[in-house]
Amino acid sequence: MKKILLLAVVALGLGSCSSIQVSSDYDKHADFAKYKTYAFTQESLNLPINQLNRDRIIAAVEAQMAAKGFSKSDNPDALVQLDIKTAQRTEAVANTTGTGAYGYGYGRYGWGGGFTTTTVDYNEYTDGTLFVSFIDKATEKIFWMGRATKTIDENASADKREKSVNEAVRQIFLKYPPQILKK
Repeated sequence: MKKILLLAVVALGLGSCSSIQVSSDYDKHADFAKYKTYAFTQESLNLPINQLNRDRIIAAVEAQMAAKGFSKSDNPDALVQLDIKTAQRTEAVANTTGTGAYGYGYGRYGWGGGFTTTTVDYNEYTDGTLFVSFIDKATEKIFWMGRATKTIDENASADKREKSVNEAVRQIFLKYPPQILKK
């Protein structure tokens, strides 16, 4: 019984850690050491979201860029492109309830009856995905891209939104620079 309880606690803990899905991709031939300065693309500065959330995302990316040793520049090595995508999702959850009753019979065998009902609940939610792409300014080619996807809490407070954005961006930047395996 203790093992089952421990497994349930561990599973719940892991489930809460996985609320943000993160992935990345990169150019295997890129020299990541040469990129030291950056600037945002004009499209990034004008993301089609409300100004408060745009400012949160840009501030979070700037903090992570500084932590990775980058500095902002008017003549950068790399351009930072930010993109946002949202997807409406619907989840159906079926719940079956019922009762059963046993009637007369011989020994432990009998006949049964009863009823069950199934209800289906539909939950609608929005997944938001933030893409952070690094573009080599000289070649205009992407050399690294990271993304984070999370269900958006439409009713979150300003503090919770900021914490959520900061955590998503932090997790994206854990993938930079990529761990390139030597052959």
